[in-house]
Amino acid sequence: MLIRQPGILAREFRQTCRRKNLAPSTEQTYLHWVRRYLRYHNFRHPEDLNEKDVGAFLSYLATELSVAASTQNQALNALVFLYKNVLRRDLEEVVPFLRARKPKKLPVVLTRAEASRLIENMEGQTRVVASLLYGSGLRIREAITLRVKDVDLDYGMIHVQAAKGRKDRKTMIPDRLMDPILEQLEYAKKIHDTDLLLGFGHVPLPYAFGRKSTSAATDWLWQYVFPSALRRVDHSRGLRTRFHLSPSTVHKAVKKSASLANISKRVTCHTLRHSFATHLLETGHDIRTVQELLGHSDIRTTMMYTHVLNKGVLVRSPLDG
Repeated sequence: MLIRQPGILAREFRQTCRRKNLAPSTEQTYLHWVRRYLRYHNFRHPEDLNEKDVGAFLSYLATELSVAASTQNQALNALVFLYKNVLRRDLEEVVPFLRARKPKKLPVVLTRAEASRLIENMEGQTRVVASLLYGSGLRIREAITLRVKDVDLDYGMIHVQAAKGRKDRKTMIPDRLMDPILEQLEYAKKIHDTDLLLGFGHVPLPYAFGRKSTSAATDWLWQYVFPSALRRVDHSRGLRTRFHLSPSTVHKAVKKSASLANISKRVTCHTLRHSFATHLLETGHDIRTVQELLGHSDIRTTMMYTHVLNKGVLVRSPLDG
């Protein structure tokens, strides 16, 4: 069977992920766990392994590596996907394995003053991205992959395309971000015009759109709002293309800014999204509206922000009495 040959399994796995429209980051994560699984079993082929072997690997993650419950579930999902969609074999029932404990954690949320100080200490593209995370509730990947066509300044709206779960949604552009985004678009346009003059100007396109429209890759509407400083080779097409800003660049800028702003909390890019939701609820916005702006499928996911609200101010401590 061809799939048993070295390298064939990984290629078939990637192709299946793309047929199923999995996000590129999910594809990479799933492939990582499949490789870890095979390494744990001394690189035996997964067709020669069974439910007992899957259970042993998951227990190893919990007992030996002490991974979080979400990490263990991620590994399980990757292996279920492998057997069901690539090897065409359903796992009957995974042998009971030791579950990693899942502590209940509330998200870290900045105060309005902290969020303001954080953003004020940033500059350039990363500042505009961070402002979108806090002002529009975008995920970091959604922000850096925005294309020109997704930004509607006339209506003050951002169209988030194929976000987590391949869902589309709309969210607002804060009034204070209108001018910075306009300046960012002008900056991106200059870069694109220069690329075209040099014979470049291509960007990666989703799905098979590049085959349907040969000119779309150089069309201004499809360019990234936050372009990378460098051109890289797109190995799938053999062209030098300009990708979007790297998420690590924004992560580093946010971490550095939090330190400069003397914020004594563990701040990440996602902290700004958490703060967006919490501050909307604090000002009395309907939780269903917040759910739609965040793109949550389940209202229970949005409900966690109600537990973050500072309700303690309504109760007087006996120490103060």
